[in-house]
Amino acid sequence: MPTDKKPGSPVARISVSLPPALLEELDEMVAMRGFGSRSQAVSDMVNATLVEHKRTLGNEVMVGTITLHYDRSVRGLQRQLADIQYEYIDEVISSLHVQLSHEQVMEVILVQGHAQALQQIANQMITRRGVITGQLRLLAAVIPPIQIPH
Repeated sequence: MPTDKKPGSPVARISVSLPPALLEELDEMVAMRGFGSRSQAVSDMVNATLVEHKRTLGNEVMVGTITLHYDRSVRGLQRQLADIQYEYIDEVISSLHVQLSHEQVMEVILVQGHAQALQQIANQMITRRGVITGQLRLLAAVIPPIQIPH
């Protein structure tokens, strides 16, 4: 299922009824986030909800990121996180390590695989002592295979 509309592609129109207060909040969000229209904002929200639904099903192959914010001074934490990435080398595509301060690190790990497995990997990382916050974000998409010239 494509997640973004290509220019000129057909769209289906629907009608949605909202209480005035909710419509006002929607309009504020549209303006604040810079959406081009209410339709674009609603489409974005529906897509996010569908991705979350697919993630809970567990059998969809998806691509996403695990974002971690952690304290690098916690003994052995960086090694544990690296070991988890190695253990799941088929799912872990790449990672970006950013030093935020002397002790604070942000790490973004690009992953692809079955949603349920990716959630398991994220849980193993996020629950480590020293991880301040962590989040798994998935997309209903996959990374194209590498084309090796013959």
